[in-house]
Amino acid sequence: MDIIERGRAFLQSLRALARRSGWEWRRCPRCGETDTWRHGTYTRQPRFLAGRQRVVVQRHWCRRCRRTYSERSALLVRGSHYAREVHRCAIDLWQHGGSSLRRTAELVRSLCGHQERWRLWRPLDPDPAPSARCRLEGSTVGRWLDRAGRQAHAGVADQLAGVPSSGQLGTDGLWARLRGGARRVLLLLSDSVTGVVWPPVVVTSEDDPAAWGAAVERAALAGLDPDTVRGLTSDGSTGLARFLDGGLSWVNHQRCVWHLWRGLAGKLAHASATAAAGLAGAAATAVRRATRRTLVELVRAGLDAATLAQAEAALATLAAHPLGRDLATALWPDLDAALVYRVPYNRGLVRTGPEWYWRDFRLRLGHGRNHGSADRLERAALLWAVYRNATPAQWRTERKRHYRRPGQSPLAAAGVPPGAVSYLDMLAV
Repeated sequence: MDIIERGRAFLQSLRALARRSGWEWRRCPRCGETDTWRHGTYTRQPRFLAGRQRVVVQRHWCRRCRRTYSERSALLVRGSHYAREVHRCAIDLWQHGGSSLRRTAELVRSLCGHQERWRLWRPLDPDPAPSARCRLEGSTVGRWLDRAGRQAHAGVADQLAGVPSSGQLGTDGLWARLRGGARRVLLLLSDSVTGVVWPPVVVTSEDDPAAWGAAVERAALAGLDPDTVRGLTSDGSTGLARFLDGGLSWVNHQRCVWHLWRGLAGKLAHASATAAAGLAGAAATAVRRATRRTLVELVRAGLDAATLAQAEAALATLAAHPLGRDLATALWPDLDAALVYRVPYNRGLVRTGPEWYWRDFRLRLGHGRNHGSADRLERAALLWAVYRNATPAQWRTERKRHYRRPGQSPLAAAGVPPGAVSYLDMLAV
């Protein structure tokens, strides 16, 4: 059962629980007998988003089991002082709003207790009574998030089973600092065509081929068939290159063009400074800019070429430039790998690593400093992956940002839309 089916089953269980009649509650949940009678009530006062409410819970006694049981509510969470809607609101504020645990708790407190930020929104409202004030803390929200992360970790197996894969993947690693000075790396695999994120894995170093093997094994456990992978885009990690040579030799390795440009930054600056040697002021600035513009155009002609022959000709022109030999020498070993995305076998492969995925991730994690161990970091990453796969992109186009699949989630782009099932249902929150 994939994660969409799990979420749909959880949502149906909540609806069935909400529709359950008093007669149906007479059936004992342990033995199934109906020889029961009511056995008193007890009162709970959980906090909803609208404030504290009094809930009367009916108890029953089974003559066969000689034990009691209580009626359950789809609105409540067993053992919690807060209703299910508060749990879901807090987790969604942290995930979708990109806020910290402290600010998430502050916003939820404002809604539940009509206090703090609520007083800024509605200045004419009376002050809440001291007994009505909400005391939700960021540590409690952190426990809820970690519980959802445990659910995501327990459901990694067959999480994306049946989700079609284009065979063109992108990968990247994110270094995170944990408490105590420990450092770990999050390894990510994503589909270049649909944007589906396979469950990440935490390793000690991205230079170890075994670490990339663990990332592929985690994706295979979730439902990816490694035999269907045809292309992989990365920043040129030596560990990944060794792993592909030894385990996935049929996969074409595309070098991230952005990282190639970043590697040339020092040589471009040195060439521009050499051209302006002996000059000063505006004249030196004009020469540096003109030289840099010329060299950038020559480099771009090689990296953006339609064929390998055109790229080789562009690099020959760059090498013939008085200041371009070092640039051409640095680019030549990676020229084939920079043009893999042009091969028909790798149609759909992106030419840059999926580093933009980490942008939303960093907004919440703070580079992992909020997590005391690698296990908590991995659970947070798995929770984020479920959220990203099920959340649709913004439908409208902004002035500086264009969405490839407006209004569609990665799962919908892959052909398996979650429909009414949210990522919170998939995590059984």
